[in-house]
Amino acid sequence: MDILQEISLVFISVMASFALALILGKIFIPLLHRMKFGQPVRDDGPQTHLKKQGTPTMGGMFIAIAMVIACLIFSGKCSEELWAMMAASLLFAVIGLIDDLKKIREHNSKGIRAWQKIALQLIFGSLCAVYAYMNYGSDIYIPFLGKTVEMGWAFIPFCVVFMIAFTNSVNLTDGLDGLAASVTGINALYYALMFILFASVGHNTDGSIFSGILLGSIMGYLIYNSYPSKVMMGDVGSFLLGGALSSLAIISKTELLVPISGIMFVLSSVSVILQVGSYKLRHKRIFKMAPLHHHFELMGYSETNIVTAYTVITGIAVMAALLWIK
Repeated sequence: MDILQEISLVFISVMASFALALILGKIFIPLLHRMKFGQPVRDDGPQTHLKKQGTPTMGGMFIAIAMVIACLIFSGKCSEELWAMMAASLLFAVIGLIDDLKKIREHNSKGIRAWQKIALQLIFGSLCAVYAYMNYGSDIYIPFLGKTVEMGWAFIPFCVVFMIAFTNSVNLTDGLDGLAASVTGINALYYALMFILFASVGHNTDGSIFSGILLGSIMGYLIYNSYPSKVMMGDVGSFLLGGALSSLAIISKTELLVPISGIMFVLSSVSVILQVGSYKLRHKRIFKMAPLHHHFELMGYSETNIVTAYTVITGIAVMAALLWIK
């Protein structure tokens, strides 16, 4: 398949999944209202978020369904790799779904315990890592060297830690209307371009089409999630997106480029780690609130300004990441 054909397929995958998410949103949002699946808001969060109490949550379900239907549409053009990435995304989405249902049932924002989340992530991450090791090898791309390096058996624990860290980082970035979806959408576009342009990191139709499906589904969701949000993705959505991005990074063997392309996800995690560490060690906070986007909120920046800044910075970062690939 030549590059123009692949670009055409990616464009069609984006448009198909966009239309699906748009249609499913019209169905799911009223349904979530009727089922009273409202978003519980943190008591210790920004006071401006209290007005979001009761906004329908678990919108990530219609992102997932749109992606699955789109994968069915394009399965004839792809191999099992497309379904491997979809399966990885859904496995992590299950963790978020369990967490969301517990929050809704108990009418608070706590969800399942942290150790339960990590245990499930270890199990599902291990399944994904072993599959990747057996089917795609144990090499990863080293951007500074411009070549791949074999990791051997160490690839499996590396992938498990990578998927857990990346997925939780996406989850932490989900806190403002349109924030996690916008940053993920830019990253999905980045992976689509990478798969199309760079044979050295695994040029293949499956990766580019899955990236297009992810991007289109997010675009459809953003119609409902941009400020002021009519629906929130919930943990089922953020874990779905985290699983999708981490599987794309593993398939393309570009895990070490994620600190660049996913810089805003990384900053969300780092801000939480620094905040917790500083408070435990010094009983002092570094930020007004963590993750970092809440710090900016409390400094007086609006949600739309923060989301715009995160999106622009991510756009610059993914262009820089593409320049690292040889």
